[in-house]
Order: sequence, then C-alpha cells, then structure tokens
Amino acid sequence: MVAGEGPGEPVLEQGGIQALPQLVCSLLASYGWFLLFGCAALYLLLQKMGAPRRIRPSGTAPPLEPDVVVRQQEALAAARIRMQEELNAQAEKYKEKQRQLEEEKRRQKIAMWESMQEGKSYKEKRNQQEVESDASVSSTIPKSKPNKKPLRGADSCDSRA
Repeated sequence: MVAGEGPGEPVLEQGGIQALPQLVCSLLASYGWFLLFGCAALYLLLQKMGAPRRIRPSGTAPPLEPDVVVRQQEALAAARIRMQEELNAQAEKYKEKQRQLEEEKRRQKIAMWESMQEGKSYKEKRNQQEVESDASVSSTIPKSKPNKKPLRGADSCDSRA
C-alpha cells in the first residue's frame, strides 16, 4: 500500500510536506483573528492566575515577631533622630555664617560712615582697599609690565593744532 492512499491516512501524508505551508496559510486566513484573540485571552488569564502567587494579600501575611518589630521601630527612630541632629547642625552653621556676614556688612557701613565724616568718599576707601589687596597679591607674584606704545604719536597732536 502506498502512503496517503488509504482512508485513515492523515492529510499531511497524502499531500506530503509541500502541502504544510498551504495548510498553515489557509488556517491563518480562516481563523487568524480568533487565534490572536484566543492567545491574548489565554495570556491575560495566565497573568491573572499567576499574580496571587507573587503578591500575598495583607490578610495572609506571616505573623511578625514582636522583638523584630520593636527593633525595626527603634532603628527607624534612631535614624530619624540622627538625621534631625545633622539638619540642626547644618542650620546652626548657616546661622553663624549669616551672623558673620551681617557683622562684616555692619563694619563696612561704620567704616563708610567714618570716612564720610572725615570728608573722604566711600569710593576712595574702596580704591585704597583694592590697592592694598593688589599690593599683597603683587608682593607674592611679581608681574612684568608690558611695554606700552602710545596709540597716537606725538606728531599727530601737533599737526591738528
């Protein structure tokens, strides 16, 4: 008996391997949307069935040891206290810095007032401070002065007059 000739033989063996792609294409053409929605529904069903195993409901949580809970709460309280102390220390440093800045501003205002009482302007005082700071910088780092050429020659001034 030859393969594919009998009534009990599957269709695949009757047409051979060449008929397989045609059979798959005809099944997809006829039932493609049903297969797609069926696979999506099966996927969602499996996701829903698998979810309770991963996440326990709050009622079935294992009972915690009282000692463990107390230790966790104490550690949490200690961490909060430590963080609060650090924050207080930073605030104190900031306040001290602000006080120093205010004191410096007050001193500058007093110095400006005194210089104005003496008949000097505040700008002269500032210029003196800048000269003093430049002198202290220049004493540590010697600067060489570049040779400056005049922008106009001396002849050009005389020729205009």
